[in-house]
Amino acid sequence: MDRLFTYLQYPFVWFALIVGVLIALCASLLGVSLVLKRFSFIGDGLSHVAFGAMAIASVMKLTNNMFFILPVTILAAVLLLRTGTNSKVGGDAVIAMLSVGALALGYLVMSKSKSSANVAGDVCSTLFGSSSILTLTRKDVVFTAILSFIVILIFVLFYNRIFAITFDEGFAGATGLRVGAYKLLLAVITAIIIVMGMNLIGSLLISALIIFPALSAMRVCVRFKSVIICSAVTGVVCTILGMLLSMLLSTPVGATIVAMDFLAFLVFWILGKIKRIA
Repeated sequence: MDRLFTYLQYPFVWFALIVGVLIALCASLLGVSLVLKRFSFIGDGLSHVAFGAMAIASVMKLTNNMFFILPVTILAAVLLLRTGTNSKVGGDAVIAMLSVGALALGYLVMSKSKSSANVAGDVCSTLFGSSSILTLTRKDVVFTAILSFIVILIFVLFYNRIFAITFDEGFAGATGLRVGAYKLLLAVITAIIIVMGMNLIGSLLISALIIFPALSAMRVCVRFKSVIICSAVTGVVCTILGMLLSMLLSTPVGATIVAMDFLAFLVFWILGKIKRIA
């Protein structure tokens, strides 16, 4: 506890905690709809696209690479949705092709770049998250806070419409709801969350923040609103515990957070079994 209180005296620790909580909250809110619509795998595809965009941005030596990564990832989300629904190739196949292609392109670009002397270290840090929380700055916190506010505001304003297309697209379309537009909105929000969480969690692990809290909440909750609330609380708590443990145990931040999410899922799975038996 003494070590923990000592760490909490430093501003960069609070920067990391704030960013982690905001990312976890946005990811867990959106994760329920994505899991129910079987769109959860889109997070992996977009995270690999973001990795490729980050590699290209680093080679181009852009001052703020997020202004390049974010539009590219959003464009990929739009293409995934359009191609997966309007072509003869299945949506899962499109995601798989895009994931592997972007991942290979990103590593190829970084391996041929002269801008970094430690390519393996840069790739590992990008894929699995930074092993140090010292990399976050006040600018990162402000940027994440703005994007998180936009994501949460969109989710709150369009909650009823997101609820409608999550459970019955046919009925929602029959009532005059623009189903395609709101599915596109979900994809764009997912892209924003992926870009926000890359530095902290890593492009290969960020989708876990979308999937695990939602699946955990579904083990014990039934109503849509209760699942969302439980998912948000679970995601935030696991992220805080994972970040604190990573500081105390000197483990990678992203991997520790995902491990806490997995443990939480096991606990909720057991509670769900007990609830059904009772």
